[in-house]
Amino acid sequence: MGLSIADIVAVSDDLSAAGVWTRHPDKVTSAPLPSSAYIGDDIAGLAAVSDVIIDFSLPAGTEQVVDAAAKAGVPLVSGVSGLSDAQAALLKSAATRIPVVYDRNMSQGVAVLTRLVADASAALGPEFSIRIDETHHVHKKDAPSGTALKLGEAAAAARGLDFTEAKHFDDESSPQPGQIEFQVERRGKVPGDHSVMLVSDSERLTLSHSVASRDVFARGAVTAARWIVGKPAGFYTMEDVLFGE
Repeated sequence: MGLSIADIVAVSDDLSAAGVWTRHPDKVTSAPLPSSAYIGDDIAGLAAVSDVIIDFSLPAGTEQVVDAAAKAGVPLVSGVSGLSDAQAALLKSAATRIPVVYDRNMSQGVAVLTRLVADASAALGPEFSIRIDETHHVHKKDAPSGTALKLGEAAAAARGLDFTEAKHFDDESSPQPGQIEFQVERRGKVPGDHSVMLVSDSERLTLSHSVASRDVFARGAVTAARWIVGKPAGFYTMEDVLFGE
């Protein structure tokens, strides 16, 4: 993801890479970075010379990134998945001091899909059951995916449901009326496919999104980075970036 972001920034007239925070500088040698760009493990120093930070590292680095961004007063765009409750709370706490865009999926298409799922779930009502199907590559560990959960949360909120109670992910039992069912498949090198089906006795509505390349997440993150500069402190998502809320 870091290399994809560097590629996008390199061909952008309005952006320049201040540097890369990494434990493995040797892996960054192929990135198209300015000669002045910093490459190393001094996140505080990098934050001090940056207008915005984009983080696609790992949950283990979240505390360091958030701390450096907050102390430097620099906006943060985070696409790190698999955060613990404590790490998510850390991001929201930082958002009282700096603007933060956090989303488990930086795709612009998924942001639009999330809005559509919420609207459809509210409009069609409880007589339509909801099922979310997601397919990813065989190396993906979490299931359901963060994106699938995001879509389920949107559907539950639109219907005034507690997502924890509404979620159904169990191959050995059938979902109860009002629950949101998840189906998961892991195969090949699929970057990410998601479908949300709303089904009644007489009709079915399917809303879906497919990813052809992981570059889509990098492009979304760069879009968010452009948007967040100059925004007031707060916790934002990709829906805010696209819909200006």
